[in-house]
Amino acid sequence: MISRLASSLLGFPSHCAGFHPFDPPEMERQASAVWNGTLRDGNGTMTAPSGVLHNASYTFGTRFEATPGTNPEELIAAAHAGCFSMAFSGKLTAAGFPPERIATTATVTLEKTEAGFTITAVHLKTTARVPGASAEVFAAEAESARQTCPVSRVLNTRITLDATLE
Repeated sequence: MISRLASSLLGFPSHCAGFHPFDPPEMERQASAVWNGTLRDGNGTMTAPSGVLHNASYTFGTRFEATPGTNPEELIAAAHAGCFSMAFSGKLTAAGFPPERIATTATVTLEKTEAGFTITAVHLKTTARVPGASAEVFAAEAESARQTCPVSRVLNTRITLDATLE
């Protein structure tokens, strides 16, 4: 059950102050990582209970060099692209323009700063097929999704966006 205040903050109509079909309970998601050895010569694995990651290997080379393999920044990029696409779909649908397709790429920039390696930016590039949507509505809903998707809000960095209406 969501309160009237929560309902208004989430953008649900006031009559939805009770239960709403999209009113999930508090959720927690997990993933785990194990690192063995030194930073440069060690190796690690990342696992998610869903099974999508099971002992996915990562190393200094996959993270900071051009060695093939995954790394935390790639996973953040995937999470952000997926989160934004879902949020954008929700925004467009609520505005009366249900999308047929949204394709998003997130590029995470990792730089060495005075504080150490830091994610300094995320750039979202999205293309969507949205019948009947004007360029103005499309751009406004894309920007709203950029600002409000949960992954955008958790990242303490500059997040930019390119949105293309097909």
